[in-house]
Amino acid sequence: MYEDEPFDEGVRHAAEAGVDAIEFFEWDRDELDQLKDIAQTHQVDIAGILLKNGMPSEEPAMTDPDQVDAAIEDLRDTIAAAAKLDCESIIVTVGPEQEAYSREVQHRAIVDVLRSIADEAERKDVTLGVEPLNASVDHPGYYLTSSREAYDIVEAVDSSSVSILFDVYHMQIAEGNVIDSISEYADRIDHYHVADVPGRHEPGTGELNYENVVRAIADTGFDGYIGCEFWPTDDPDATLEAAVELLRQ
Repeated sequence: MYEDEPFDEGVRHAAEAGVDAIEFFEWDRDELDQLKDIAQTHQVDIAGILLKNGMPSEEPAMTDPDQVDAAIEDLRDTIAAAAKLDCESIIVTVGPEQEAYSREVQHRAIVDVLRSIADEAERKDVTLGVEPLNASVDHPGYYLTSSREAYDIVEAVDSSSVSILFDVYHMQIAEGNVIDSISEYADRIDHYHVADVPGRHEPGTGELNYENVVRAIADTGFDGYIGCEFWPTDDPDATLEAAVELLRQ
């Protein structure tokens, strides 16, 4: 949201809509102090930032065994940035599927990357949120489209600093049954993103019953952040205010 606004204005709008925290994709290490100051000015925390070179089709890809070292370095740089921002979570995409390697090899490469950096993330009190996405609508070719496989990866790494970022929109498209998945994998979910299906608009505009989704999240005892990652169909401020009210029920 507010992607057409200067960063300061977008944060101001979000704060006035009642959010407790923000997350953002684009950052530069030379601007970290400025970004942190803006968040503090508007009295919001920074809940998450995107992994460096973390758009789903970008390289280095964790799925490529030949790019493991580069992927670890990007994670290391992002962990340092998150720590400087007092940001508790990194949005981690794993990269595209590699035609040259089996899924078993790619799965193992992802686990190896995350294991290699998990202790450093834990020391700096930063959580790596591994995000499965849909490949049929938004991110063709993306490797990780299953909440079950995300859970298996996080279980294999077995670190308190590595968890699942569960995006309700993406998982509804990729596999459905989101309430069952929320319940089944709750012990490894540390962060949520929400939007409705289809269109990636605000909750209440599509096929998902978000009152039930929010209730399912609450029933797991979750007390972390839920990120509003949607395209508003109407006035962004009013739309975000309504979403915040729904999510706080």
